[in-house]
Amino acid sequence: MFTTSRILAASLLATLASALPTSLPKLSKDQALNVVRQATGGTVYTSCSAPNTVAITFDDGPYIYNADIVNTLGQYNAKATFFVNGNNCEYKWSLEVEDTGWRLTSLLSRSDQCIYTEENQQRLQNAYGAGHQIASHTWAHLDWTTLSNDQLMSEMTRTDEALTKILGVKPAFVRPPYGSYNAASQDVARENGQSIVIWDFDSGDSVGASAQQSETAYQNIINQGPSSILTLNHETYETTAHEVLPFALNALQAKGYQFVTVAECLGGLEPYLSVGEPQARD
Repeated sequence: MFTTSRILAASLLATLASALPTSLPKLSKDQALNVVRQATGGTVYTSCSAPNTVAITFDDGPYIYNADIVNTLGQYNAKATFFVNGNNCEYKWSLEVEDTGWRLTSLLSRSDQCIYTEENQQRLQNAYGAGHQIASHTWAHLDWTTLSNDQLMSEMTRTDEALTKILGVKPAFVRPPYGSYNAASQDVARENGQSIVIWDFDSGDSVGASAQQSETAYQNIINQGPSSILTLNHETYETTAHEVLPFALNALQAKGYQFVTVAECLGGLEPYLSVGEPQARD
Protein backbone atom coordinates (compact mmCIF):
# COMPACT_ATOMS: atom_id res chain seq x y z
CA MET A 1 0.00 0.00 0.00
CA PHE A 2 1.42 3.42 -1.01
CA THR A 3 2.19 5.85 1.75
CA THR A 4 1.57 9.56 1.28
CA SER A 5 5.30 10.21 0.80
CA ARG A 6 5.52 7.53 -1.89
CA ILE A 7 2.55 8.98 -3.71
CA LEU A 8 4.12 12.44 -3.62
CA ALA A 9 7.44 11.08 -4.83
CA ALA A 10 5.76 9.25 -7.69
CA SER A 11 3.86 12.40 -8.61
CA LEU A 12 7.07 14.45 -8.62
CA LEU A 13 8.86 11.94 -10.84
CA ALA A 14 5.92 11.86 -13.23
CA THR A 15 5.94 15.66 -13.44
CA LEU A 16 9.67 15.71 -14.14
CA ALA A 17 9.34 12.99 -16.75
CA SER A 18 6.58 14.83 -18.58
CA ALA A 19 8.78 17.93 -18.80
CA LEU A 20 11.64 16.07 -20.45
CA PRO A 21 12.07 15.68 -24.21
CA THR A 22 11.09 12.30 -25.64
CA SER A 23 14.63 11.55 -26.81
CA LEU A 24 17.44 11.83 -24.24
CA PRO A 25 21.09 10.83 -24.28
CA LYS A 26 21.89 7.81 -22.12
CA LEU A 27 22.75 8.94 -18.59
CA SER A 28 24.72 7.20 -15.91
CA LYS A 29 23.07 6.65 -12.54
CA ASP A 30 24.97 9.61 -11.03
CA GLN A 31 24.08 11.88 -13.95
CA ALA A 32 20.42 10.94 -13.68
CA LEU A 33 20.45 11.72 -9.95
CA ASN A 34 22.00 15.10 -10.66
CA VAL A 35 19.24 15.90 -13.15
CA VAL A 36 16.56 15.08 -10.58
CA ARG A 37 18.30 16.99 -7.77
CA GLN A 38 18.75 20.17 -9.71
CA ALA A 39 15.43 20.00 -11.51
CA THR A 40 13.68 20.31 -8.15
CA GLY A 41 15.68 23.40 -7.07
CA GLY A 42 15.19 25.06 -3.71
CA THR A 43 16.98 22.25 -1.91
CA VAL A 44 18.79 23.39 1.23
CA TYR A 45 22.28 21.98 1.82
CA THR A 46 23.83 22.44 5.26
CA SER A 47 26.71 19.99 4.93
CA CYS A 48 28.78 18.11 2.39
CA SER A 49 27.98 14.54 1.40
CA ALA A 50 31.28 13.48 -0.19
CA PRO A 51 33.52 11.90 2.46
CA ASN A 52 36.93 13.31 3.36
CA THR A 53 36.20 16.67 1.73
CA VAL A 54 36.29 20.28 2.86
CA ALA A 55 34.46 23.00 0.98
CA ILE A 56 36.13 26.31 1.80
CA THR A 57 33.65 29.10 1.05
CA PHE A 58 33.91 32.88 1.11
CA ASP A 59 31.01 35.34 1.29
CA ASP A 60 30.60 39.04 0.50
CA GLY A 61 33.03 39.46 -2.40
CA PRO A 62 34.39 40.35 -4.75
CA TYR A 63 36.76 42.30 -2.54
CA ILE A 64 40.32 43.60 -2.39
CA TYR A 65 41.76 40.43 -0.79
CA ASN A 66 40.36 38.14 -3.47
CA ALA A 67 43.61 37.79 -5.44
CA ASP A 68 45.58 37.00 -2.28
CA ILE A 69 43.02 34.34 -1.35
CA VAL A 70 43.19 32.78 -4.81
CA ASN A 71 46.99 32.75 -4.69
CA THR A 72 47.03 31.08 -1.27
CA LEU A 73 44.52 28.47 -2.38
CA GLY A 74 46.73 27.75 -5.38
CA GLN A 75 49.70 27.03 -3.14
CA TYR A 76 47.71 24.15 -1.63
CA ASN A 77 46.12 23.04 -4.90
CA ALA A 78 42.81 23.86 -3.22
CA LYS A 79 39.51 24.75 -4.86
CA ALA A 80 37.01 26.99 -3.08
CA THR A 81 33.63 28.59 -3.63
CA PHE A 82 32.96 32.32 -3.66
CA PHE A 83 29.43 33.52 -2.86
CA VAL A 84 29.39 37.03 -4.30
CA ASN A 85 27.16 40.08 -3.98
CA GLY A 86 26.35 42.71 -6.55
CA ASN A 87 26.92 45.89 -4.59
CA ASN A 88 29.37 45.30 -1.76
CA CYS A 89 31.48 48.37 -2.42
CA GLU A 90 34.83 49.73 -1.45
CA TYR A 91 34.21 53.26 -0.29
CA LYS A 92 36.83 55.81 -1.25
CA TRP A 93 36.98 59.15 0.43
CA SER A 94 38.61 62.50 -0.25
CA LEU A 95 38.94 65.78 1.60
CA GLU A 96 37.67 68.85 -0.18
CA VAL A 97 38.44 72.40 0.87
CA GLU A 98 35.50 74.73 1.42
CA ASP A 99 35.35 78.26 2.77
CA THR A 100 34.11 76.84 6.05
CA GLY A 101 36.86 74.23 6.31
CA TRP A 102 37.44 70.60 5.34
CA ARG A 103 34.60 68.45 4.05
CA LEU A 104 34.71 64.65 3.84
CA THR A 105 33.33 63.49 0.50
CA SER A 106 32.57 60.04 -0.85
CA LEU A 107 33.92 59.49 -4.33
CA LEU A 108 31.99 56.30 -4.86
CA SER A 109 29.65 56.28 -7.84
CA ARG A 110 26.31 54.46 -7.99
CA SER A 111 26.38 51.33 -5.84
CA ASP A 112 24.63 49.21 -8.47
CA GLN A 113 27.78 49.39 -10.58
CA CYS A 114 30.06 47.83 -7.97
CA ILE A 115 30.29 44.29 -9.35
CA TYR A 116 30.81 45.79 -12.78
CA THR A 117 33.89 47.83 -11.90
CA GLU A 118 36.99 46.78 -13.82
CA GLU A 119 38.71 45.68 -10.62
CA ASN A 120 35.83 43.48 -9.48
CA GLN A 121 35.34 41.94 -12.90
CA GLN A 122 39.03 41.03 -12.92
CA ARG A 123 38.72 39.49 -9.46
CA LEU A 124 35.81 37.34 -10.55
CA GLN A 125 37.52 36.33 -13.78
CA ASN A 126 40.71 35.47 -11.92
CA ALA A 127 38.94 33.25 -9.38
CA TYR A 128 36.77 31.59 -12.03
CA GLY A 129 39.73 31.08 -14.34
CA ALA A 130 41.64 29.37 -11.52
CA GLY A 131 38.91 26.75 -11.28
CA HIS A 132 37.04 28.05 -8.25
CA GLN A 133 33.26 27.95 -8.11
CA ILE A 134 31.37 31.23 -8.29
CA ALA A 135 27.98 31.27 -6.58
CA SER A 136 25.40 33.89 -5.64
CA HIS A 137 25.01 35.73 -2.35
CA THR A 138 22.32 37.88 -4.00
CA TRP A 139 22.56 41.54 -4.84
CA ALA A 140 22.45 43.84 -1.80
CA HIS A 141 23.02 41.45 1.12
CA LEU A 142 19.44 41.84 2.34
CA ASP A 143 17.71 39.47 4.73
CA TRP A 144 15.52 37.29 2.52
CA THR A 145 12.82 36.94 5.16
CA THR A 146 12.14 40.69 5.04
CA LEU A 147 11.52 40.77 1.29
CA SER A 148 8.51 40.11 -0.89
CA ASN A 149 8.81 37.32 -3.44
CA ASP A 150 9.26 39.84 -6.25
CA GLN A 151 11.94 41.72 -4.32
CA LEU A 152 13.85 38.53 -3.57
CA MET A 153 13.61 37.35 -7.16
CA SER A 154 15.12 40.69 -8.22
CA GLU A 155 17.95 40.23 -5.69
CA MET A 156 18.70 36.84 -7.21
CA THR A 157 18.33 37.64 -10.89
CA ARG A 158 20.36 40.86 -10.77
CA THR A 159 23.33 38.90 -9.44
CA ASP A 160 22.72 36.11 -11.96
CA GLU A 161 22.62 38.65 -14.78
CA ALA A 162 25.88 40.24 -13.64
CA LEU A 163 27.67 36.88 -13.49
CA THR A 164 26.27 35.91 -16.87
CA LYS A 165 27.64 39.10 -18.38
CA ILE A 166 31.01 39.00 -16.60
CA LEU A 167 31.74 35.24 -16.69
CA GLY A 168 29.11 33.71 -18.95
CA VAL A 169 27.64 31.56 -16.16
CA LYS A 170 24.45 31.42 -14.12
CA PRO A 171 25.19 29.86 -10.71
CA ALA A 172 23.27 26.84 -9.56
CA PHE A 173 23.81 27.66 -5.88
CA VAL A 174 22.85 30.63 -3.75
CA ARG A 175 23.56 31.47 -0.12
CA PRO A 176 21.15 33.68 1.82
CA PRO A 177 22.77 36.62 3.64
CA TYR A 178 23.02 35.87 7.37
CA GLY A 179 21.93 32.31 6.54
CA SER A 180 18.38 33.62 6.85
CA TYR A 181 15.61 32.03 4.78
CA ASN A 182 12.07 30.72 5.15
CA ALA A 183 9.64 28.60 3.17
CA ALA A 184 8.62 31.51 0.96
CA SER A 185 12.20 32.40 0.03
CA GLN A 186 12.95 28.74 -0.54
CA ASP A 187 10.12 28.72 -3.08
CA VAL A 188 11.66 31.72 -4.85
CA ALA A 189 15.02 29.97 -5.04
CA ARG A 190 13.26 26.94 -6.47
CA GLU A 191 11.53 29.10 -9.06
CA ASN A 192 14.93 30.51 -10.03
CA GLY A 193 16.32 26.98 -10.31
CA GLN A 194 18.87 27.42 -7.53
CA SER A 195 19.72 25.35 -4.48
CA ILE A 196 20.46 27.00 -1.13
CA VAL A 197 23.78 26.44 0.63
CA ILE A 198 24.32 27.11 4.34
CA TRP A 199 27.32 25.74 6.33
CA ASP A 200 28.22 23.49 9.24
CA PHE A 201 31.31 25.40 10.37
CA ASP A 202 31.62 29.16 10.91
CA SER A 203 35.08 30.71 11.31
CA GLY A 204 33.40 33.57 13.19
CA ASP A 205 35.21 36.31 11.29
CA SER A 206 32.03 38.26 10.53
CA VAL A 207 30.97 38.37 14.19
CA GLY A 208 34.23 39.71 15.54
CA ALA A 209 36.40 36.65 16.08
CA SER A 210 40.11 37.42 16.11
CA ALA A 211 42.46 35.51 13.84
CA GLN A 212 43.57 33.41 16.80
CA GLN A 213 39.96 32.61 17.73
CA SER A 214 39.16 31.59 14.14
CA GLU A 215 42.26 29.41 14.02
CA THR A 216 41.28 27.77 17.29
CA ALA A 217 37.80 27.10 15.91
CA TYR A 218 39.33 25.45 12.85
CA GLN A 219 41.65 23.34 15.00
CA ASN A 220 38.76 22.25 17.20
CA ILE A 221 36.65 21.05 14.27
CA ILE A 222 39.67 19.28 12.76
CA ASN A 223 40.32 17.52 16.07
CA GLN A 224 36.74 16.23 16.02
CA GLY A 225 37.50 14.51 12.70
CA PRO A 226 34.19 14.93 10.86
CA SER A 227 33.76 13.13 7.55
CA SER A 228 33.40 16.47 5.77
CA ILE A 229 33.29 20.20 6.52
CA LEU A 230 31.38 22.99 4.81
CA THR A 231 32.99 26.20 6.01
CA LEU A 232 31.90 29.83 6.20
CA ASN A 233 34.48 32.61 5.81
CA HIS A 234 34.37 36.15 4.46
CA GLU A 235 36.82 37.54 1.95
CA THR A 236 36.32 41.05 3.34
CA TYR A 237 38.59 40.48 6.34
CA GLU A 238 42.33 40.95 5.98
CA THR A 239 43.10 38.50 8.79
CA THR A 240 40.94 35.82 7.16
CA ALA A 241 42.83 36.20 3.89
CA HIS A 242 46.35 36.49 5.28
CA GLU A 243 46.36 34.57 8.56
CA VAL A 244 43.40 32.26 9.05
CA LEU A 245 43.23 30.80 5.55
CA PRO A 246 46.88 29.62 5.42
CA PHE A 247 46.54 28.14 8.91
CA ALA A 248 43.32 26.31 8.03
CA LEU A 249 44.62 24.94 4.74
CA ASN A 250 47.80 23.66 6.37
CA ALA A 251 45.97 22.04 9.29
CA LEU A 252 43.26 20.49 7.10
CA GLN A 253 45.78 19.20 4.58
CA ALA A 254 47.80 17.59 7.38
CA LYS A 255 44.67 15.59 8.31
CA GLY A 256 44.25 14.37 4.74
CA TYR A 257 41.17 16.35 3.74
CA GLN A 258 40.58 17.14 0.07
CA PHE A 259 39.78 20.76 -0.82
CA VAL A 260 36.83 20.87 -3.20
CA THR A 261 34.10 23.20 -4.39
CA VAL A 262 30.60 23.12 -2.96
CA ALA A 263 29.29 21.37 -6.06
CA GLU A 264 31.96 18.70 -5.69
CA CYS A 265 31.43 18.24 -1.96
CA LEU A 266 27.75 17.57 -2.65
CA GLY A 267 28.60 14.55 -4.77
CA GLY A 268 29.48 16.21 -8.05
CA LEU A 269 26.51 18.42 -8.81
CA GLU A 270 26.74 20.90 -11.65
CA PRO A 271 27.98 24.28 -10.33
CA TYR A 272 26.16 26.29 -13.00
CA LEU A 273 22.71 26.27 -14.53
CA SER A 274 24.16 27.58 -17.77
CA VAL A 275 27.64 28.16 -19.16
CA GLY A 276 28.39 30.35 -22.14
CA GLU A 277 30.44 33.32 -23.21
CA PRO A 278 30.61 36.60 -21.27
CA GLN A 279 28.34 39.30 -22.63
CA ALA A 280 28.52 43.05 -22.94
CA ARG A 281 26.60 44.98 -20.30
CA ASP A 282 23.48 46.77 -21.59
